[in-house]
Formats: sequence, structure tokens, C-alpha cells
Amino acid sequence: MRQTFLRPLFLGLTVGATLLSSLAPASAARIENPVAEFSGIDKITGRITQFDVYVNETVQYGALQVTPKVCYSRDDSEAQRIDGFVEVDEITLDRKIRRIFTGWMFADSPGLNALEHPIYDVWLTGCKQKSDVPPPAAARK
Repeated sequence: MRQTFLRPLFLGLTVGATLLSSLAPASAARIENPVAEFSGIDKITGRITQFDVYVNETVQYGALQVTPKVCYSRDDSEAQRIDGFVEVDEITLDRKIRRIFTGWMFADSPGLNALEHPIYDVWLTGCKQKSDVPPPAAARK
């Protein structure tokens, strides 16, 4: 008698879980992009600069060296969420390089993890597949 009662209950739970999993929204795949787009502001001059950086390459912005490690976007079936893992080093007055930021930056929340420096602010604005900037020499070979 007890086994007869548990079998329909188990079957009902299994069918219910299957239905719920089929109704769950499909997760769009992350797209790995070779180019990260940044904006930076020089707080002394008030000048805002947009610049592209290839993943695993370093670009100097003022006294900062910006190196994106990954830059992810989503496909067109999902609202765009741009995020990237970035390392930023500062070249000090005595010519030493000091890591001042390592972490994720989110384009839709630039204030969340933007780099804040006494002279420069840098934040991720987007990711893309191509850039007008020529690729690094190693990628051209």
C-alpha cells in the first residue's frame, strides 16, 4: 500500500520538475570579444577619451596601463550585458609600475567597479569584434 502511494507522488514530482525546467527562460550564451572599449577622463583637463584595447594587450592612458583579460557580451536574443576583467597599473613618478586595479568592470553599471584615480577615471563601455585600431603585431602573423 505504501509503495503504491509513493509511486504516483514521485511520478508527479518528476513530471512537475520537467515542466518547470522547460518553462525556464533559455540563457543566452556569452560572446567572447577580442576588443574592449573604454572611456577615460583626465580630471585636470576635463578631457574625455574613448579608446579600444585588444584583449591581453596593454594600452597606456596617461600614467595608467590598461589591460583587458576578457570582454564578454550577450547575443541579440538577450538584453546586452557587457562585462570584462581588467587589470590597471600606474606608472609612478619614480618609474615603478604599481597595480592599482584588478577586477570586473560592468558597462551597464560604470560606477560599480570603475577605476577611480586622483587624476584619471577609466571605465568599460563596450566590447566588439573589430576595431579601427590595427591589431597587435602577434595577431597579424
